[in-house]
Amino acid sequence: MSTPPPQSGPTQPGASTAEQPWPVRTVAMKVAGWIDKLGSIWVEGQLTQINARPGTRTAFLTLRDPSADMSLSVTCSPQLLDRSPVPLTEGARVILYGKLSFFTGRGTISLRATDIRAVGVGELLARIERLRALLAAEGLFDPRLKRPLPFLPGTIGLITARASAAEKDVLTVAQRRWPAVRFEVRNTPVQGPQSVPAILDALKDLNDDPGVDVIILARGGGSVEDLLPFSDEALCRAISRATTPIVSAIGHEPDSPLSDHVADLRAATPTDAAKLVVPDAVAEQALVSELKSRSAAALRNWVEREARGLDMLRHRPVLADPLASLEQRREEVRRLLDAARRDVQRELTTQDTLVEHLRARLSTLGPAATLARGYAVVQRVVAGSDPEVLRSVEDAPPGTQIRVRVADGAVTAAVMGRVR
Repeated sequence: MSTPPPQSGPTQPGASTAEQPWPVRTVAMKVAGWIDKLGSIWVEGQLTQINARPGTRTAFLTLRDPSADMSLSVTCSPQLLDRSPVPLTEGARVILYGKLSFFTGRGTISLRATDIRAVGVGELLARIERLRALLAAEGLFDPRLKRPLPFLPGTIGLITARASAAEKDVLTVAQRRWPAVRFEVRNTPVQGPQSVPAILDALKDLNDDPGVDVIILARGGGSVEDLLPFSDEALCRAISRATTPIVSAIGHEPDSPLSDHVADLRAATPTDAAKLVVPDAVAEQALVSELKSRSAAALRNWVEREARGLDMLRHRPVLADPLASLEQRREEVRRLLDAARRDVQRELTTQDTLVEHLRARLSTLGPAATLARGYAVVQRVVAGSDPEVLRSVEDAPPGTQIRVRVADGAVTAAVMGRVR
C-alpha cells in the first residue's frame, strides 16, 4: 500500500511542492552540496576488492564494514597503494582519510582517499582489549550467566567453514564417541569481510531452531587478523543473547578471541569441543557397568551383613531358650528366699536364747526368787490407799496394820512394838 503524498500547504521559499517539484538535477546538486559539507573524514573498514590496473591514474577499492552488510566505494591514486609500508591485500583492515563525493551523473557516492593506513596487529590487539574491558564491565563474561550443556544433546548445531579440518574433526570425533548424534551444520566464511554477517545469520537460524540443543562455533588456528571476526562486538553480543548453550572452539589452545569468554563453554580446539559436548558411549557404558557391579556388590555385602546379624541374634541363649533366663532367675530367687529364711530363723533363735537368758537372770534377781529363799515383803496398810513397802521401823509405830507377803501367799498383822 503506497503512502499518499503530503498535502500542499504553506511552504518556505524555494521548497519543493506538488505544484513546484524539484527537477532531478536540483536534487542531485543539493545532495552533492550536503555531502560536500561533511568535509574530509577518517573511515575504518576492511578491503574486499582492489582494482588497480597498470598505467591507470585511479585505483578502485571497496571498503566493507566487518560487522554489517554495508560497503563504500573508494578511489585513490595507485601510488598511494604502492607507497604503503605494509602490502595492502583484500581482507586487510585499513583506516582511510578522504572526502566523500556525490557523482550527480550516476547518482553514486564515492570516497576519494588521500591517505591509507593499514591497521597493525598491535592496534588490533589494543582494540580487542578495549572491547574485552567493555564487555566485562557489562557483565557478559559473568560465570553466573553461563548455561549448562545438556548431558546428551539430541541435535548439535555446528557453524564452521565448508569442508574445513575443524568440521571434519568435530563430526568425526562426535560420531565416534556417540554414533547416534545428529548435526545441523551451517557452513559460513570464518575470516574476511563476509564472515561476521554470515556467522550472525547462522547463529540466529540455529538458536531459533527448538530442535538444536547446543551450538558449536569451530575454526582452526590462524593469525590475529584471521581470528578477528570472533572478537567482533556484534557477534559477542549475539552469543550472549542466545538462549541455546554455545561452545566456542576457535583456533588452538593459545588463541583466545572474545567469543571464548562470552560463550557458555570454551574448548581448546574443535576436537576438544566434540569431546566436551558429546559423551563417549564406550566410556559411559563402562561406567554404567562399573556402577552396576559396585551396586550389586554393595547390596550383596549388605544382605550378608544383615544375615550374619540375624544369625547372631538367633543363636543368642535368650532367643534359643527364652525360659532359661527365667529359670535361672527362679533358682536365684529360691536361693535368696532360703537364705533369707535361714537368716530369719537364725535371728529368731538368737533372740529366743537371749530372752531365755534374760528371763533366767530376771527370775534369779526377781522378788519371787528372794521370797522362795525365805524372805518376806512387809507392807504398811493405810486405809484408802495402796499398801506401801515398809522401809523403816519409824514408819510402823505400834498398832500399824501390816501385810506380810511370803513365797506361797500373804498374811495381815498388827505391830505390837519395836524389838531391840
